[in-house]
Amino acid sequence: MLKVKEAVIVEGKYDKIKLSSVIDGVIIPTGGFSVFKNRETLEIIRYFAKKTGIIILTDSDSAGFKIRSYLKGAIREGKIINVYVPDIFGKERRKNAPSKEGKLGVEGIDGEVILEAFRKAGITADLTEETSDPITRLDLYELGLNGGENSSEMRRALLSALDLPERLTVTGMVEILNTLMTRQELYDTVEKMNRGDK
Repeated sequence: MLKVKEAVIVEGKYDKIKLSSVIDGVIIPTGGFSVFKNRETLEIIRYFAKKTGIIILTDSDSAGFKIRSYLKGAIREGKIINVYVPDIFGKERRKNAPSKEGKLGVEGIDGEVILEAFRKAGITADLTEETSDPITRLDLYELGLNGGENSSEMRRALLSALDLPERLTVTGMVEILNTLMTRQELYDTVEKMNRGDK
């Protein structure tokens, strides 16, 4: 499995599932064309473009290129790497019929072909070990960041301290925190914040 430091942008949840069997890294699905209207997803993508850079891996059909083009225009700062999967004709197993253009999407392409597409884009990385202690919603609850009287104010303060968009949902926050820090680092950061340390 390849460890990738950039966040990888894919179209849908099935692409994310497929890619997570091939790479270790942050994978953000756009929800297809809904990214055109979903402000939170776009803010998260912009954040990663500035912090780590992003890799855009959409399907090789016209819809995939439309999403790719939109993202390139919507992201003004940061690093963007394009990874292109080849045109392979066929049908995904979970679908009754091929797509309109008859091409396989990311979810239907063999893992080795995807890795080769990464290599062609100049992205190579080392084998990695899984992290075993991720941050969860329960951690946010225990820290008073969710479900408590002043939770929303505390969340905003933490997001501001970490230079993250203040409108992030709890789910979006958990996802990003897991890319930024360990569980222990989160607890230490919140403890310092509660003490008023900078």
